[in-house]
Amino acid sequence: MSEQMMANEDAVDGIEVEEDVLAVDESSDSAEGFDLSSPEGRYMARSKSFVSRARQLSDSLQHTWDAHAKEFVVEVPMGAGYTAVAEDAKPLSFKRLFNRDSVVRLEIGTGNGEQIVSAAVSHPDRDYIGFEVYRPGVAQTVSKAVKARVGNLRIIEADAAQALPILFPEACLDEVWTFFPDPWRKTKHHKRRLVQAGFAQAVARVLRPGGVWRLATDWSDYAFQMRDVIEDSPYFENPYAGVNPHEDDPAPGRGGFATRWEGRVMTKFERRALDAGREVFDLVAQRL
Repeated sequence: MSEQMMANEDAVDGIEVEEDVLAVDESSDSAEGFDLSSPEGRYMARSKSFVSRARQLSDSLQHTWDAHAKEFVVEVPMGAGYTAVAEDAKPLSFKRLFNRDSVVRLEIGTGNGEQIVSAAVSHPDRDYIGFEVYRPGVAQTVSKAVKARVGNLRIIEADAAQALPILFPEACLDEVWTFFPDPWRKTKHHKRRLVQAGFAQAVARVLRPGGVWRLATDWSDYAFQMRDVIEDSPYFENPYAGVNPHEDDPAPGRGGFATRWEGRVMTKFERRALDAGREVFDLVAQRL
């Protein structure tokens, strides 16, 4: 977790947190109303898993944005604010986005693009889509993609938790990645964490049977929460259930953690976490 992310979390203290209300229908009153079988399914009231950050770009990134954003950034109808997709937006057509039929994988929270660009370079036969809410991160990903000369990558500048049920058809992906989401360290902020039961339902809806949701975090209590979300979900199984128990786990001996996935690159972010003495946890959820 970067110093900037910590500062953003600390800045939330003393501020009334804005809640988004994403209705399944006007009569629903909880996230239990989420319709997993419907492409139009929505979750109910949720807290954003991020806080607003500056959108201003450096001169060099602005130049890259002006020259190449149209090649990589997917234009979608937007709702209120910078990161909410319009509720009546149409689902994406991957064939139109990439001009071919291929395996498509999704990264939620691309950061500065190290992971998704590396994957696009290593697997030109696959197509990759990323969600990122921060304009500078999107621009850095575009810059890396341009330098790597990849064409099999697209970025959506939007909140994945809100946009995923709107933009992605049912059972359209074979893998989803959520690496190092904001951990929201303080207990009173845990409700803002991205990986919750409702989000797991949204991920399950877009995965094909047998598809994989890969996660990683450098905060142990968030890793235990991720494990619990996966194993409590009726839509996933944990292929590492009972494996690799951790001494700090509040459920001693339970385990449930994967070995490091060879496809996850060592980013600058992860190196900083390791240098700070934090352990990295990998998790895998397989769609039933």
